[in-house]
Amino acid sequence: MYSLAIHFYAFIIALISPFHKKARIMRLGQWRTNSILREKIDRNAKYIWFHASSLGEFEQGRPMMEKIKAEHPEYKILLTFFSPSGYEVRKNYNGADVICYLPFDTPYRVKKFLNLANPAIAIFIKYEFWGNYLHELKRRDVPVYIISAIFRRDQLFFQWFGYPYRKMLYCFTHLFVQDDRSAALLNEFGIKNVTVTGDTRFDRVLDVRNQARELPNVERFVCEGGEEKHLTLIAGSSWPQDEEILIPYFNEHPEMKLIIAPHEIHREHLMYIESLLKRPSVRLSDVKQDPSLLEGKDCLIIDSFGLLSSIYRYGTIAYIGGGFGAGIHNTLEAAVYGIPVLFGPRYQKFKEARDLIKVGGGFSVSDKQAFCDKMDELLTYHEVLEAAGDSAGRFVSGNAGSTDKILKEIPLG
Repeated sequence: MYSLAIHFYAFIIALISPFHKKARIMRLGQWRTNSILREKIDRNAKYIWFHASSLGEFEQGRPMMEKIKAEHPEYKILLTFFSPSGYEVRKNYNGADVICYLPFDTPYRVKKFLNLANPAIAIFIKYEFWGNYLHELKRRDVPVYIISAIFRRDQLFFQWFGYPYRKMLYCFTHLFVQDDRSAALLNEFGIKNVTVTGDTRFDRVLDVRNQARELPNVERFVCEGGEEKHLTLIAGSSWPQDEEILIPYFNEHPEMKLIIAPHEIHREHLMYIESLLKRPSVRLSDVKQDPSLLEGKDCLIIDSFGLLSSIYRYGTIAYIGGGFGAGIHNTLEAAVYGIPVLFGPRYQKFKEARDLIKVGGGFSVSDKQAFCDKMDELLTYHEVLEAAGDSAGRFVSGNAGSTDKILKEIPLG
């Protein structure tokens, strides 16, 4: 039944690919996988295969890949993605020796891929459970691990009809999970080869902070008129529902500046943001052409990708978008700089957000009024602002070390 469902999914992707860009890119990418493996796999080398569904999972696996490359040069790294949003962004990542799409999880494709890749160890990241790959790896006696995993009782594995899916979990040599609740749930179903090691993303954001880029134009914006930073709200990965809440507040508070990095930077969205603004603004791309355009501006619009994780360092408060839509984006990228983090109501599936609230470094706002009330509190009472920022920073640093804990448990020789 499982394989039939995968075959059907692959058929649907093939059917819609002429009309759907993402499906077309995925199908073409998978078609190229075998030729990439034939060309690039060194038959005399030992490969550790990391699989990430998309970009977020890649970031969770990245600290391990880089540590292995630095400390175990006897291994090479094979990195696969399922989603184009991961592969197309990271296909030139120099921390892996071979990068390609993962073919669909059908028996023939699985055997073909594993014959060509011949991994010595396989590491799946967070939510990646592909039954045929897992069973075939186990049959071949290839050690297979999952890292930064998190389990909930409502997942298929734990339903009354879930035994066929639960069998996948017995294929893992070891499961490294984020929290005690996940470990207890697995133990309840007889899965004992589990260790609580936390989330490798904490290691990743600390690395990012330590390697953060200097952004002179952003620094000039927040320090205009002197060396001391202006009180600045950084709105990261914002959507229209977020902008409708935070921009009116900014318009009415001349004591603060705003840096907004929308999730989508197409022309229509940028023009929509500008239509909401009642204070002087400028796009970063224009500033790069003419730095004098920064003068007298209160809002800086980031209309390029890849800068947000470095921009948070210039903020006083962070607002993370997505919480009024499908779910919030990365809160840890901001919290690592020791600033309070605000976000919308849809955060429950994100453990780090729930924990950030518990320690007093993060705040969920349910609507415009709640956002205004929390911002008023943070702007009015400096001690509250400072305490929340300290809590956020300590939360990140206190949860680091997952990568080292995992690597101590995986025998690399």
